[in-house]
Amino acid sequence: MRAGHFREANVPKTIEEPARRVPIYGEYEVAVLGGGPAGIAAAVAAARAGRRTLLIERYGFLGGMGTAAGVTNFCGLHANVHGQAHRVVQGIASDLLDRIDRLNGLNKPHLILGKILAQAYDTAAYKIAADDLLASHKVDILFHALGAGVVMDDEQRVGALMVETKAGRQAVLASIFIDCSGDGDLAAWAGAPYEVGDVKGSMLYPSMMFRLNGIDPEKAGDAWRTIPALMEKAEAAGTHKFPRKAAIVRPQRSPIEWRVNFTQLARADGTAVNGLEPNDLTRGEIEGRRQAIQAFEFLRTVPGFENSYIVDLPPQLGIRETRRVVGGYQLSGEDVLGCASFDDSIGVNGWPIEAHVAGDVIFKFPPIPESRGFNELPYRMLVPERVDNLLVAERCASMTHEGQSAARVSGACFAMGEAAGSAAALALSGNTKPRDIAVDRLQQGLKQQGAFIGCDQQVPAGL
Repeated sequence: MRAGHFREANVPKTIEEPARRVPIYGEYEVAVLGGGPAGIAAAVAAARAGRRTLLIERYGFLGGMGTAAGVTNFCGLHANVHGQAHRVVQGIASDLLDRIDRLNGLNKPHLILGKILAQAYDTAAYKIAADDLLASHKVDILFHALGAGVVMDDEQRVGALMVETKAGRQAVLASIFIDCSGDGDLAAWAGAPYEVGDVKGSMLYPSMMFRLNGIDPEKAGDAWRTIPALMEKAEAAGTHKFPRKAAIVRPQRSPIEWRVNFTQLARADGTAVNGLEPNDLTRGEIEGRRQAIQAFEFLRTVPGFENSYIVDLPPQLGIRETRRVVGGYQLSGEDVLGCASFDDSIGVNGWPIEAHVAGDVIFKFPPIPESRGFNELPYRMLVPERVDNLLVAERCASMTHEGQSAARVSGACFAMGEAAGSAAALALSGNTKPRDIAVDRLQQGLKQQGAFIGCDQQVPAGL
């Protein structure tokens, strides 16, 4: 059949790609796809345990949405424990934060909604600190490599991950793979089951972040408190129209630079831009920049922002939800609000439900100060069904739509990644499948290495 000829009615045109021999980039014990918080922690944990480890990242730097999408803010490191703030994500995350701080790139934690702490950072410091962290543990890194598919040894075992690089297509062989892609790409290619969005097909809305410089900090003051009222006034006057409520505008390490989380990207039918669809992503990037300019024009009317300018529009749109791989357990919204405990806990999440719905952002917290303020994360949510040598961490781990709106943030991702990398090493040492490891040994190892997993541990003191 000629290339480009229709095979049957209503089927897209296709061509036959010639068979080819793909060069092997390298053979590893553990291969991690995606260099966000989970990927960083997974790679470090596996390498720390003595395993030959490769971290594969599509960009030329690490940090995931935290750098590539300009988030510039760690959420979920802290929890409101009976009315008191505690940093509940420790372990490898602490090592990374210490390195960012030594580069003078870490803000003090700041209060969100009067209930929970978040912590801003400088993106350049994050990138440099992450490079240094991985180098110190002898993790191999392959930058500018986009995951492109898998070759299966059989129906339940991944043999190779295919990547596209400037050198063409290459293959990475590994004994165990960890999918920290955020979109669950590797897991989907391998045949693991997954869900997308809620039962109605709607996902959390993406945003285009940006940063402003040239702010007068004395005039701006606590502008984040007054901006919502100014937005309402501007909309009532008809001078501006905003894509959503709950805009977030806060200072960075230098008070003349502020981050702006103001936008919301929807399709023509009003549903969220789909981060799995190339055309959606294309339109979302363009519309995101248009909304950023509109937000900037409004912010120039705010006292202290008159002489500000956009210093950074990030490399990509900020995606909050796409695939959620189905594993042995799906973390739910009820688990988050009920501060659930699990026998196989490998870390904790202190962030509330943060639902980015049409035109708004809705937060739901566990009872404060009555509750301990965090839920545990079960190991089973990292173990996908149907594939034997694969673990999944990041926002694509096994969660419901509502549970994912909380545990998708960087704090929980650090915890999931450290557990996944440690579990991979434990499985290799015992020549077993990741789903069959002794979870009590995993828990013991995590605690010995400084992680807080809940269970019978004392809540860490301090911020």
